[in-house]
Amino acid sequence: MNKIKEKQADQRMRIQNPSSKELRGHQSVRATFRLSEACINAISILSAQLGIKQKSVFDHLLEDAQVLKSMANELGSTIFDDHERIRKTFVISRRSLSYLDTISREYKAPRDALVEFSIRRLFPIVTSERRKHEKRKELLSDISNHVADGEKLLSKAAKMVGKNDPVVYKLKSVISAYKNVLDDIGSFIERGKRLESFDSD
Repeated sequence: MNKIKEKQADQRMRIQNPSSKELRGHQSVRATFRLSEACINAISILSAQLGIKQKSVFDHLLEDAQVLKSMANELGSTIFDDHERIRKTFVISRRSLSYLDTISREYKAPRDALVEFSIRRLFPIVTSERRKHEKRKELLSDISNHVADGEKLLSKAAKMVGKNDPVVYKLKSVISAYKNVLDDIGSFIERGKRLESFDSD
């Protein structure tokens, strides 16, 4: 009975444990592509805005083999214009690069074009984030006014019952926390300023 359990446990271990090939697939490698400025900006802006590594964005885009094959099939007969494209080196996983190179060869599709059009799939997300950014700026103004009103209320309370009153202490604590939140929101919106200049054309 114990031997059966040990065998089952060993089988589960083999299923769950990644192979050395899978682990090598996650190794980081550097790859250089010629891309439009819009695509380079989209990768940079989106990774910063969402708080994820550029490598993770690339892996998400390039490890979807079916989408890559579909694009490669359409791009096979397309002439890819290198005009005004910029050489840029990125860190991606070895597996992503392998998928990209294999599909590029099989479908005779330019590798840079595959990357370019893969990144262009992100443009709607960047556009959506830009709209949210504008709304966040409006909210920041409202929140700032709210904090100012709270500070006026705190001042009024201190004059009415004294600055050492328990109610004033509690109100002061709330206003202080609110100001910290305001600063955090302001910093987040400041990081998103690059969204304002994003141009997908």
